[in-house]
Amino acid sequence: MNTQNPIFTEMAKCRDCYKCVRKCPVKAIQVVNDHAAIIPGRCVYCGNCVSACPVGAKKLRDDVSRVKLMLRQKEKVIVSLAPSFISEFKGIAPSKLIHAIKKLGFWAVSETALGAQEISKACVNEMEKSDTKLHISTACPTIVELVKRYHPEFISYLTPLTSPVIAHCKMLRKEFGEDIGIVLISPCIAKKLESDSSPNLLDVALTFDDLRSWFEEHGIDPEKESAKKTDVFVPVSSHDGALYPIDGGMAESIDYYSQNKETKYMAFSGIQFSRAALQGLENLELKNNLFIELLACKGGCINGPKSVQKDGTIFKRLCIADYAREPEATEVTTPDLVFSTTTNPDPVPIIEYDDSEIATALLRIGKSSVADEINCGGCGYDSCRKLAEALLEDRAEPSMCVSYMRNLAMNKANALIRSMPAGVALVDEHLSIIECNRKFAEIIGGDTLDIYDISPGMSGASLQKIAPELSNSFARGLEKEVHDMRKDVRIGNKLLRLTIFSIELDHIVGGVLQDITEPAVQREQIIQKAQEVIHKNVTTVQQIAFLLGENAAETEIMLDSLTSSFRMEPSNMGDSLMNEDSPNAH
Repeated sequence: MNTQNPIFTEMAKCRDCYKCVRKCPVKAIQVVNDHAAIIPGRCVYCGNCVSACPVGAKKLRDDVSRVKLMLRQKEKVIVSLAPSFISEFKGIAPSKLIHAIKKLGFWAVSETALGAQEISKACVNEMEKSDTKLHISTACPTIVELVKRYHPEFISYLTPLTSPVIAHCKMLRKEFGEDIGIVLISPCIAKKLESDSSPNLLDVALTFDDLRSWFEEHGIDPEKESAKKTDVFVPVSSHDGALYPIDGGMAESIDYYSQNKETKYMAFSGIQFSRAALQGLENLELKNNLFIELLACKGGCINGPKSVQKDGTIFKRLCIADYAREPEATEVTTPDLVFSTTTNPDPVPIIEYDDSEIATALLRIGKSSVADEINCGGCGYDSCRKLAEALLEDRAEPSMCVSYMRNLAMNKANALIRSMPAGVALVDEHLSIIECNRKFAEIIGGDTLDIYDISPGMSGASLQKIAPELSNSFARGLEKEVHDMRKDVRIGNKLLRLTIFSIELDHIVGGVLQDITEPAVQREQIIQKAQEVIHKNVTTVQQIAFLLGENAAETEIMLDSLTSSFRMEPSNMGDSLMNEDSPNAH
């Protein structure tokens, strides 16, 4: 048994978008430090999170290397090919696909649909001898996990039979020996659970995606393969079992073998629809058998999470219906094989929280009243109260609440703005005030301070009406990216220093306003100017010193060169004097 979970999260890639939480039908996701991880005890392995993850952080366990090792170790390894291969590899003859698969090293290919047919017959027998009138299919492993964990009250209604792939594995081992290797290839992720729980029957489960990648690795194009006469399904081809991958296909197959025409059949696909269909079912009084076929994927296995083909469901259904055939006279006989099994409940604990606990959790995300519960779904949960429950169970973090984080950021920004000693205002593209502090209102003067006291922050107030002298500067700040545009503006008897800075081009601009006629500001301005003068003077002195030092050095070099030209060694001087006194000197 492989101990690694079929689905896991690559934490380095997870970008706290909560899309997996939103798409998970059972909320089997735990968010810790802004990273979303699978909770194995809650997961039903539908694969929705894998399909939904926009950055590929949700990964599927790669079992291809295990298969390659098995191909080297075992003489005969057989592929159990899921019946949805018809719609997945559309237009490719089965013989060509078989040939391509065998080129990878497999000994033979068989149809999982053979096991499906045996399960259909077993379902007929089970319904005939059972005292229970209600029967729920067990062909879909995700549905079985769903009932085990979230609807254990329906465990007794599950047909006590293995899945088609496990039935097929029993058939293959009976036919070709216990020492063969069996690899399922399907569009289903949950099938990996079956290989993990029944490794003595099903060795490994791969996906169609795995198969396509493997083909590409070896440069194999099934459509271009030349099939041989030996490229056929073993031991025989399927017939009605090929209907299983479409919703209602299992019910139709069972009906082929049933003599009881009073039995009613219903089919539902998609986890949400399946759960809704189960509501109130335990109270239903039935006179005749009712068989409920449930499939986790909408439309059936043809739309499985690892189905690469994204053609319309109608087209896929037609492909399957055209391929499936009526039961033939010659079939695989399995009189001594047993397909019965027992499904044990494994319920996820349901914790009931009282109103005070929910209220406490809601306060953690800034929800103090019903009006605050906007139920936007940005966190991935359908309501704020569902998020509160997840918080209480440590499956979520307050940072998942978009409105809470937005308000938190705004509150921090507002607190910073209000605490600044200068006047600050944020203005939108309509020159309406988004937020300003009290100091801004005080500097503007007039009725502005009264307006601020009535409506702190003055959100929505028109800057053009309150301070038309400033509006042009703010407008220019909206038009182009600026970081420190300063302008002195006079309002009444005040001289104001306005500094404009861009926040979001064309949308939001900020301004800092100082009354430079105030003594404190004047002192600050004097200090600032003094510092600027000192800095300039020091820079000038440094430059002069550098130039003087450079000139002095050059002068010293020139003088040294000049004196060196006249300076001679004593021996040379003696020779020179002797030459001057000699008779031949002239």
